[in-house]
Formats: sequence, structure tokens, C-alpha cells
Amino acid sequence: MKFLNYKNKPLVRCGDVLYYGDMHDKYIAKLTIRSFKKSKNTDIADNVFIQIVNNDPQGSEEPIFKYGDEVGLFSAIDRAYVWIKKAQKK
Repeated sequence: MKFLNYKNKPLVRCGDVLYYGDMHDKYIAKLTIRSFKKSKNTDIADNVFIQIVNNDPQGSEEPIFKYGDEVGLFSAIDRAYVWIKKAQKK
């Protein structure tokens, strides 16, 4: 199955939640769209809650590594990308 990719990582949407990252990596991002704003006739993601989640099936560490809010979906995905890279280095 082909997924949309952003900076060589899969991006999958399920309703108002997006999952970003490779499922084989230790950490992935869960982005929850909390609110939308109107732009002409289109809803645009406004407030996005970002969580960097431990993807280890053993669950030996805390399930949420880092979290925060961002305004705008593209800004949120960019921040998630940076946070995932930092988390993978630990």
C-alpha cells in the first residue's frame, strides 16, 4: 500500500488525527486537529496537538515522549519531524 510521504516519512490521516512517521521506528507522531478555520469555502486546520509517541510494542518506556500545540498543520508536521529526529537520537 502506498502512503503520502512528507520528508521521506509516511503521513496517514484518520478523521481529525494524522499519524506521521515510519511504523518500524521507535517513535512516531500523532497529530490531532483540535480546531479549524474557514478560508473561503474550505476548512483549514488551525490548532494542532502534537504527540511524539513511543512505538515500541514492549512498552518499556513512557508512552508519550513529548507533546505540544502548534498553529497550522504544516507547522505542526515540521515540528513533529524535528521532534522525531531528536527522539530517535536518544
